[in-house]
Amino acid sequence: MNRDMPNKPIRRAVFPGQFDPITLGHLDIIRRGVKLFDELIVGVGVNPDKKEMFSLDERVKMISDLLADVPETRVEKYTGLTMNFVRKAGATTILRGIRDATDLRYEFQLALANRAVGGVETVFMMTSDQFALTSSSLIRQVVQLGGDIKQLKSLLPGVVITALQQKIKRGEIQPVLHPDAPAN
Repeated sequence: MNRDMPNKPIRRAVFPGQFDPITLGHLDIIRRGVKLFDELIVGVGVNPDKKEMFSLDERVKMISDLLADVPETRVEKYTGLTMNFVRKAGATTILRGIRDATDLRYEFQLALANRAVGGVETVFMMTSDQFALTSSSLIRQVVQLGGDIKQLKSLLPGVVITALQQKIKRGEIQPVLHPDAPAN
């Protein structure tokens, strides 16, 4: 039940994503989005089209630790369709962050499909301006091309930077030093 009104149902939403890695932009959406719902479930999923830097369990642990001070959130992993996860979680809403018009166009199509197929509404939240150009894909590319991870401190939580540095040191992430060089 809703904590403010005992007879009102819980407003539960899911914020789904791969979060590989979780960024300060993601955390901003979560911390602002939780104010709109009684409970916000961060659904950590798998995208089979993307190579992961962090395992699903590593991502869940990092995000759980980062949100330990936000009691209205919980972090869960899932595989398969987001719609199935949303239903299983008992949520009625999907929360999505929007950075620009390209995001909006893509997310709008997903939102229409989710409403038509699953009866689930989507709430869009604009990203804060300092995170408008941040994406996990961009972060992965910088890391894989040997960029200075410490320079990402305005985009990533410190625990993520440390974890990336450790993975590189252990050889779990191999930077591509000459991505534009012709193949031999």
